[in-house]
Amino acid sequence: MERPSSDFQRSAVEAPVVHYLQHAWETASKLRASDLHFEPFENFYRVRLRVDGVLQEIPPPPYAFKDQIASRIKVLAKLDIAEKRLPQDGRMTVGLRNLQRLNLRVSTLPTLFGEKLVVRVLATDLTQLDLDQLGYGTPEKQRMLEAIHKPQGLILVTGPTGSGKSQSLYACLHLLNRPEVNIATVEDPSEIQLSGINQVNVKEHIGLNFASSLKAFLRQDPDVLMVGEIRDSETADIAIKASQTGHLVMSTLHTNDAVGAIVRLRNMGVAAYNLSASISLISAQRLIRRLCLHCRQPMHVSSQALGKLGLQMSVKDFSFEPAFFSPQGCAQCHKGYWGRIGIFEVMPMSAGLRHLVLCEASHAQLAAQAHKEGVHSLRHAGLMQAARGITSLTEVLAQTEHIA
Repeated sequence: MERPSSDFQRSAVEAPVVHYLQHAWETASKLRASDLHFEPFENFYRVRLRVDGVLQEIPPPPYAFKDQIASRIKVLAKLDIAEKRLPQDGRMTVGLRNLQRLNLRVSTLPTLFGEKLVVRVLATDLTQLDLDQLGYGTPEKQRMLEAIHKPQGLILVTGPTGSGKSQSLYACLHLLNRPEVNIATVEDPSEIQLSGINQVNVKEHIGLNFASSLKAFLRQDPDVLMVGEIRDSETADIAIKASQTGHLVMSTLHTNDAVGAIVRLRNMGVAAYNLSASISLISAQRLIRRLCLHCRQPMHVSSQALGKLGLQMSVKDFSFEPAFFSPQGCAQCHKGYWGRIGIFEVMPMSAGLRHLVLCEASHAQLAAQAHKEGVHSLRHAGLMQAARGITSLTEVLAQTEHIA
């Protein structure tokens, strides 16, 4: 039977949309983009990719296709294409020409001139779930391993959105994922699906939030619990009580540094004695861009220059021969950078820190004690990566601007 002429017309419009989106997925994969932004404005349509934390534009489709682009992505993500007034979230998988597949998370947002869509590229390569690959140094890795192999306690990973907190938690869960360990996670939403781990997505509209999921988990005979984020006092209270009753609990907070997590939980109303008794380790982190090995240029850095960074150390104080480089830019990279790596401030809760927490010490007092015990700041960690030629001093300064 012949299709109606309207179907032929629809196919003529959809074909270039399908081809454009396929090209967008291929480009995102080639450039290792973490997100794709499809943005309608009054007189133009913009498509941007976030590569190594920086947004960059790619050629957009014709403006007339903006609604078809949104509809096509919503169909693939199994969203309601008729609903254009409310935000929606979904997931989809697309195939590439090299037979690889991209797992994508879709978020829609109604704007003045149509629906903006942000598509997050979800990591699927489990070989990336390794503390060494993420950038942990030897002492930081050892502290983290000691904490995750304790039978109970609360481990917190802090940092802004997009700093790689979830990757660090997944790497820890990957190490703990054994047949004899019962692991459950509640996330908003799950970014990586780990075989053998019970993962739950938050659904606020039906009352399935972090707190209610945690309560249910505790009736499921768990050994390890991972909470995507501690957002409120109820979730904090349940997580801390779980960590004191024979469970290893991991979660994230949005704070600038490790000590800030203690202050944030205190502001949520968590009692000082509970913080002192439950927290096992706090790790703050950032993602910094790697220098391109093809075009980086050596640069001289004096002890005076290091002093201006707030680091009272000489070039002679390094335990290795420092080699600093600056970004240049070439056909192999994006403005002198290619890829990212983490920097970490890993703070175990020592007896001295626990005592200060009990005394409700200030942020400055807690930070001074951590430094005294050999916990290096994020800026120091970034400097070590710069001295190894992995990143630039400019990048370190940009990513640690408020936490020197």
